[in-house]
Amino acid sequence: MPAQSEGERIPDSMNAKARTASVCFVHSALLAFIFAVALLTGAYAQTSGPDEQIRAREFGVYSPINTSAEQQPSPATEGPLGDDLPAVPIQPLAQQARRLQEALEFLGQPFPKSTQGAVNKALSEHEDQAAANSLQLALDPFVLAIVDINAESRVKVQRGPADAALVQGGSRFFLVKVINRAGVTSPLFATSPNSGDVYIRSTGNPSPPMSLTESDVRDLWANISIVKTPPMQKQLSGLPVEYQLLEVYSRDAGKRSAEISFNVGQGTQDIGFRNDILVLFHAEPEHEIKLHIVDETGRPTMASLTIRDRSNRVYPNPSKRLAPDFFFQPQIYRSDGESISLPAGDYTIVSTGGPEYRAQVAQVSVDSTKPQELSFKLDRWVDPAEFGWYSGDSHVHAAGCSHYQNPAEGVLPKDMMRQIQGEKLNIGAVLTWGPDYYYQKQFFSGHDDPLSQSKSRMHYDLEVSGFPSSHAGHLVLLGLKNQDYPNTKRIEDWPTWDMPILKWAKSQDAVVGFAHSGWGLEVADDQVPSFQMPAFDGIGANEYIVDVTEPNAVDFISAGDTPDVWELSIWYHTLNVGFRTKIAGETDFPCIDDARVGEARSYVKGDGPLSYENWIEGIRSGRSYVSEGRAHLLDYTIDGIEVGTHASEVNLSSAGTVHASVRVSALLDAVPNPDIKTLSYDKKPYWAIERARIGDSREVPLELVVNGKVFAQKKILADGNIRSVSFDLSIAESSWVTMRILPAAHTNPIFVIVGKKPICASRASAQWDLDAVHQLWTQKAPRISPAEQGAARAAYDHAEEVYKDLVTACTTQ
Repeated sequence: MPAQSEGERIPDSMNAKARTASVCFVHSALLAFIFAVALLTGAYAQTSGPDEQIRAREFGVYSPINTSAEQQPSPATEGPLGDDLPAVPIQPLAQQARRLQEALEFLGQPFPKSTQGAVNKALSEHEDQAAANSLQLALDPFVLAIVDINAESRVKVQRGPADAALVQGGSRFFLVKVINRAGVTSPLFATSPNSGDVYIRSTGNPSPPMSLTESDVRDLWANISIVKTPPMQKQLSGLPVEYQLLEVYSRDAGKRSAEISFNVGQGTQDIGFRNDILVLFHAEPEHEIKLHIVDETGRPTMASLTIRDRSNRVYPNPSKRLAPDFFFQPQIYRSDGESISLPAGDYTIVSTGGPEYRAQVAQVSVDSTKPQELSFKLDRWVDPAEFGWYSGDSHVHAAGCSHYQNPAEGVLPKDMMRQIQGEKLNIGAVLTWGPDYYYQKQFFSGHDDPLSQSKSRMHYDLEVSGFPSSHAGHLVLLGLKNQDYPNTKRIEDWPTWDMPILKWAKSQDAVVGFAHSGWGLEVADDQVPSFQMPAFDGIGANEYIVDVTEPNAVDFISAGDTPDVWELSIWYHTLNVGFRTKIAGETDFPCIDDARVGEARSYVKGDGPLSYENWIEGIRSGRSYVSEGRAHLLDYTIDGIEVGTHASEVNLSSAGTVHASVRVSALLDAVPNPDIKTLSYDKKPYWAIERARIGDSREVPLELVVNGKVFAQKKILADGNIRSVSFDLSIAESSWVTMRILPAAHTNPIFVIVGKKPICASRASAQWDLDAVHQLWTQKAPRISPAEQGAARAAYDHAEEVYKDLVTACTTQ
């Protein structure tokens, strides 16, 4: 089931620096000297003074390595490192130095001046081999490993003299000296049992084995790899002697050992454990910073923080994140009074509270002593809750998809609560489903989670996904009192189609509907509704076309997390023949979208204090609108009847004119984002206010829709202000009427009934519905168990009869 927030793209200023440096190299009269200057690494500060250390900090996150005399390596005096070294020409070695120089400048670890002098002196020698030897003598003190590839391409390794100094939470870069007697041009790889991700992503297993334990996580303290990103090359050059860059990241402070092996392909390791070394590192601790975070009123709050260095790397390191920080998100969530820890360097921090807030950018410089504190005040541009409209996401998960299944089976309620609060959702429905089901189901209680607060409620419920009926369409069941289907002990025991599950949930007075509605309903055109017939071969609102004909079987279909044409078309077709299903906003986090919870959400009008029960009742009644959070349709009414009240019904004795009104607010960036605007509608993000922008303006269209067709439109300035907008429309026959800013916000419908006649607005929609039942059976019947085939066939037959009657009854094309 499986989008970066606008305003969080941080320009990479270091690219410009690298290009400028490159131009300078070309025009410098001291080209050979600059080539050689490139050849140093993370141990640069062993011989550097304060000036060089300050310069290093200007380029990135890397704080200077301890420069005490006893930690400085002793340069070789008898000759370059390596046994029986082959001769190496100076020109290609210098050429390689240029690339190393660009890489190290970009990575924030430039070569110290003392070594620059030694390199300059080496390159002033007249005889090429003497120059190459002197150059190696200058560089070798910074070599962590000497890799010797023999004529048969076998690899053996020795420890080099470089000081194994690291910094917690950041990376250090070391030289690897490669003696290449075979002229190998394949990539050089570095591997370590102490390096790698501290998690195993979910495979969807309901009860996965524990293959990665907390003890394993403790040993995975490092990330160790050969740098292969430009300007470095992915492969060895084939030179008899060359230098590679080795990156070592440390999660921890203090002494840590790592076994590091090298190879140039499968089977090239030397025998007798000679292709690896054991290195004892020491990592200086990162700097802890206390956070003060308040909302727009000055109250302490939770915020989303995205932290990047000048090289655009994310902190904390995603590969080492475990809950409460999620490895698949760039941001972390922190509350007032909590802290972050960073190595010395310069950072950009983007803070926000979700789509109802403007993102703010701060530049922060960190060293070993300061800053002690950082303060953030969130900037809200709209507050629907002020007017009684409460936001909620009816479909988020604590396990499966992007979550890990080891070292734990998903994450805990406290970790999900942090996400809900950080995105300023009032309601978060955390749905247990197939992956890690037997572990996660313990958190279901039928009540709000104890971590819930007055303005943010979390409630565990169920998505029927990864179950035998999943092929017919995944179901979202909200407000269950019992999560176990009768007479079942395992997932495999559940029904193989949806109707029995819907009826069971409704017997508990649950609010029920279909998830990610558009899957399986793909069409080629972009009209809403589309009259093309989809395949009905997916896991969206497929069986909905049958179930909606059963009274009180289904309350809603979901919207906001699949292409709008696909999910809205089936809804419009059923509305056109008189059914009154509602829509609800969902993210399906972290499956369809793992950027953040609440990427699509429902805003429900509530009377009285916020509660989960009242909120889902608002979904059932339709007293709600769907939004991606940057477009809002408040207090939609027709002739004084507000959506979701009085059965959303306006009664006219005969044809006449009605008055529709709504309060609208939307926010667009002043400058268009062509990366989103030019996407086809079937590419993520599916719902985004940018897609609704009119040309290059800052306006969006508010549309009044009657029986699936746009009746009228008004342009709305998307500057964040709330405006009252109204329409007068003539109603000749019973109709459903809604408002939308497509694809960013959509109200539920108000039904205008003329002369007590039912809505039957389109014979073409009735025929589409009938044909859809036939198509659905061809796709779903083979996966319904023999024991349930009879009941399923009867339900399909019932639906066919209903739609046949509607084809006859509906006279309007």
